[in-house]
Amino acid sequence: MKKVIVVGAGILGASTAYQLAKLGADVLIIDRKDKGQATDAAAGIICPWLSQRRNQAWYRLAKAGARFYPELIRELEREGETDTGYAQVGALSIHHDVEKLNKMEERAQLRREDAPEIGDITPLDEQDTHDRFPLLREEYRSIQISGAARIDGRALRDALIRSAQRNGAVLINGDAKLQFESSRVTGVTVGSDSYDADQIIVCAGAWANQLLQPLGIDFKVSYQKAQIMHLKVHDHQDTGSWPVIIPPSDQYLLSFDDQKIVIGATHENDIEGYDTRVTAGGMQEILDKGLALAPGLANSTFQEVRVGFRPFTPGFLPIMGTVPGWDGLITANGLGASGLTMGPFIGSQLAKMALGMDLDIDVADYDVRTAMNED
Repeated sequence: MKKVIVVGAGILGASTAYQLAKLGADVLIIDRKDKGQATDAAAGIICPWLSQRRNQAWYRLAKAGARFYPELIRELEREGETDTGYAQVGALSIHHDVEKLNKMEERAQLRREDAPEIGDITPLDEQDTHDRFPLLREEYRSIQISGAARIDGRALRDALIRSAQRNGAVLINGDAKLQFESSRVTGVTVGSDSYDADQIIVCAGAWANQLLQPLGIDFKVSYQKAQIMHLKVHDHQDTGSWPVIIPPSDQYLLSFDDQKIVIGATHENDIEGYDTRVTAGGMQEILDKGLALAPGLANSTFQEVRVGFRPFTPGFLPIMGTVPGWDGLITANGLGASGLTMGPFIGSQLAKMALGMDLDIDVADYDVRTAMNED
């Protein structure tokens, strides 16, 4: 049985560990539980098909990530996981400009040719749009994408870890440091304890450079701070079935069960260190944009703000694969704001990589060397 250590238990590490355990590997997950982990704060939209990003390698990965979800959720449900945070509720891409909505519909129809999981693509007028999300300002039209989904990153991560543990994985909390001899990474130490493995997979997000530096690697990962707000609405009981709202701005609205609405998020660059503070400016930005979209939120009850650091690698394109010059070491990083869309699928590929299995995607597009400076 192959021994594999996964460092980092966000959505990527948890997914990797679950897939490895399911495939019969001897899995150890190590997580430091840093404040600001991206997954711990994230609620996400699974709807990559409307994106106008021109990077086709990014789109292929996002599309594969969205396609991967339904079977993963069915697997977890068979494992007994009833709270994955996932629901295929559809999405409304809203706008005032009819011409822009028409172009959006054309783009979605073209992409449905090789992504039938998009589902139905339906233009909605102002009344239909408002009926589906009653808190919205009434002047928006929309394109409805029935195959879109929403996800609570914290709930899915926890479900994956529990399922990995049921399949034999072991989770420990602590600060992992890589062990290496010559050009091979042989395991990790956590405090005074040492753990050997055949493969080590680093899924450390915004903190990956700290872990890789002792190998002489200057790992180029930057991060962006996100603040995301949770509210509870009143007079609406069925919020769990409401669609995701994708506006023209960089904000979004997600609805969950128990009258919970998530609005966000900020995109804060050039912050100093790992600043996990909830700021007045961040809250104001979220509320200003959120209430402009959905005035019906004005009477909601504030519950919390979560803070996370989205990791980015050069070119804003994720990287994954074996680390050049080092045997026994695999990494992935740079999922950015698409972590919840891509993370579970990339985790499945990392697991296959560690076990010498054929992959479902060409990882040459996501070359680890693009994020490396070697001392």
